[in-house]
Amino acid sequence: KHNVSFWAVTAQNEPLAALLTPPQFPSIAFTAAQQRDFVLRDLGPALQRSGHRTQLIVMDDQRIHLPHWARVVLGNATAARYVAGVGVHWYLDSLVPASCLDATHKLFPEHFLLYTEACSGFLTLRFSVSLGCWERGSSYSHSILTVLNHFVAGWTDWNLALDLQGGPNWVKNFVDSPVIVDSSKDVFYKQPMFYHLGHFSKFIPEGSQRVELHSSQRCILCQLQHVALLRPDGALVLVVLNRSAWDVPFGIQDPAVGFIETVAPAHSIQTYLWRQQ
Repeated sequence: KHNVSFWAVTAQNEPLAALLTPPQFPSIAFTAAQQRDFVLRDLGPALQRSGHRTQLIVMDDQRIHLPHWARVVLGNATAARYVAGVGVHWYLDSLVPASCLDATHKLFPEHFLLYTEACSGFLTLRFSVSLGCWERGSSYSHSILTVLNHFVAGWTDWNLALDLQGGPNWVKNFVDSPVIVDSSKDVFYKQPMFYHLGHFSKFIPEGSQRVELHSSQRCILCQLQHVALLRPDGALVLVVLNRSAWDVPFGIQDPAVGFIETVAPAHSIQTYLWRQQ
């Protein structure tokens, strides 16, 4: 009716969190083996019979379950045929190194890895919404740059827009959002998270491929995060994040184009775009 199509569905949101969350959270608990059986016996065949081209994403939970979850589900050839990729949430990333993503990709390179949920302001003691907080924007870019360099194909914020409280939410699970709406004034605010996300969503279109980037480091404390990609239009894009409290000078060299010297200001994110012509 409204020309809206569904690209993908997940088998279940945070299937293991159902064992820990309060009963008011609607959820169904799955172990990896149970989800595998659900996919190969029920959900996979049902999607296939539906006639739609909706893709199926499994796990949709924290990366502490990788590569085990993928090994159990995708290790079954029948289940794997129904699955397009593995969904990951960012909330417990600090507990497990990103190398678990590499291990998963190495085992199942034909299945994509996609970060399907992330937000700031969860489990905070004071304010879920923090207007104008650049630190939260930087944390988004830090996560995105990290996982893009470990075979992740995309990164999704949990919320399109929320109110000043971080809702509405029927279980009072208030969090932050890139866009905050003040309905009493009929205005909305673009948060720093919005602009950090823009460096990726605006300059890295679908179909871009990460390319190898060699970096030399003279200052141990001057660590920049970065990712380089080749876009479908032939342009190269380099995103650079400086989370430190000081400016960091650096250079960019492309043998096909040349060399430039530039500076990453303190607490900044920059995107460089050029063509090899």
